[in-house]
Amino acid sequence: MDIIFLIGRIIFGGFFLFNGINHFKHLADLTSYTASKKVPSPKMAVILTGVLLLLGGLGVLFGVYTSLSLWLLIIFLVPMSIIMHPFWKETDPQAKMIEMTSFMKNIALAGACLMLLQMSIPWVLSL
Repeated sequence: MDIIFLIGRIIFGGFFLFNGINHFKHLADLTSYTASKKVPSPKMAVILTGVLLLLGGLGVLFGVYTSLSLWLLIIFLVPMSIIMHPFWKETDPQAKMIEMTSFMKNIALAGACLMLLQMSIPWVLSL
């Protein structure tokens, strides 16, 4: 079972780490997208959320500072979902579906973070 948990942790933490790296690789594009959602200081928001994703993903991946890492991810996921994916405001059915899918995915990931917070620490096979 330990190896299954480790594989899941690599996938889960790697997902956030990959997205954090993409925040910096595609800073200009994500800043434009964030500005289109009327987020104040969009470039700073993209940088800040990129840091949350990087730190949270690394913590989960390596099993260090796991509670803090999971809270960083929750702090990213919940507000970002509400601000960036407000499907309830969409009138176009296709846009509504896309935004709802993104919103629900992020909320489900936040739920997974909450569940992981309840696991015993230190996690098995952690640094």
